[in-house]
Amino acid sequence: QVQLVESGGGLVQAGASLRLSCAASGRTFSSYAVGWFRQAPGKDREFVAAIRWNGGRTAYADFVKGRFTFSRDGAKNTVYLQINSLKPEDTAVYYCAAKAVNLYDDYVPRRRDEYGYWGQGTQVTVSS
Repeated sequence: QVQLVESGGGLVQAGASLRLSCAASGRTFSSYAVGWFRQAPGKDREFVAAIRWNGGRTAYADFVKGRFTFSRDGAKNTVYLQINSLKPEDTAVYYCAAKAVNLYDDYVPRRRDEYGYWGQGTQVTVSS
C-alpha cells in the first residue's frame, strides 16, 4: 500500500509560483510513476503531469507549456511540482497519484484510471 499526502497549495495572485509536494509512505517511489491531476469546480479531473521515479522520464499536458517542472527528493520520498506563472484558470484541487510501473520500459501513464493510489488533494486558487 502507498499513502500519499499533498501539500503546498494556497491562494496566490496571477503570475506567482507555487511548489506542490507529494510525499509517500508505505512504499518508496522507486518503482512507481507519480502523476498530478487537477479538478476545477464543475469539471472532470484532468491530467497535468507525470514522472517515472526510475529514470525520471516525464510527461506534461499541453496546457502546461513549460510552466511546470518536476523535482524529487529520495531521502524524503517526495515528488515536487513547481508551477510558475500561475493563471486564474489553474485554479483547482490538485491531486497526486501513484502507479507501479514496469522497470523495463519507459512508459509514463497519463490516464486517470491507470493510477491506483491517490492523495486527498491540495487547493490552488489563483486570483486575477
